[in-house]
Amino acid sequence: MLTRRHFITSGAALFSAAALDPLPAFAASQRQKWAAWDAQVTPPNYDPATTNPWGLHPRFLPVRVEANDGLTPGDIHVDATARYLYHIQGDGTAMRYGVAIGKGDLYEPGTYTIRRKAKWPTWTPTPAMIKREPDRYKQYEDGMDPGPNNALGSRALYLYVGNRDTYLRIHGTPNPRSIGSRASSGCVRMVMAHIIGLYGHVETGSTAHLYAPATSATALS
Repeated sequence: MLTRRHFITSGAALFSAAALDPLPAFAASQRQKWAAWDAQVTPPNYDPATTNPWGLHPRFLPVRVEANDGLTPGDIHVDATARYLYHIQGDGTAMRYGVAIGKGDLYEPGTYTIRRKAKWPTWTPTPAMIKREPDRYKQYEDGMDPGPNNALGSRALYLYVGNRDTYLRIHGTPNPRSIGSRASSGCVRMVMAHIIGLYGHVETGSTAHLYAPATSATALS
């Protein structure tokens, strides 16, 4: 099991627009909706470092910070204690975002490979989720259509171990006020506008490190 690591000194807020990746194989009619949905979940005059209609603690807004030496550019690191996701850059810095993690024992620390990415994905709860909370999830056993109310939100990064899909995701959420908490069924949640910015900078084949919570550690700003 992995343990928590620190990636921070401090840094000035800085973020750039995401590059576009090739479109996944959705129907053309769905793809035509993506730009409208992106606009719907991105506040007017959006500045990642300051825009906060969600009422988040300011420390959960995107910020560029100094990374520890020796970390691989392109990798993602999730600090489950501070509720941060770091995307390591090639210049010794990292982009840091606030996240929500799995509630109870549903969060699964480990090292994963991002083998798939999707814009405005569909979502189907796992059989375990339906069994655990049928009143909440059974209605979606045949899947939930993509859109701003979809549980995976605007973007999703799919976590694998080898060629096995773990059904864990790093994804947007229609419940941004959950950021900073334990709220999900195991996935790592992000504000939809934030993961839209991150998505284009993450390559398939990159590694995602999800660290175990360290209850005695102090979250750093």
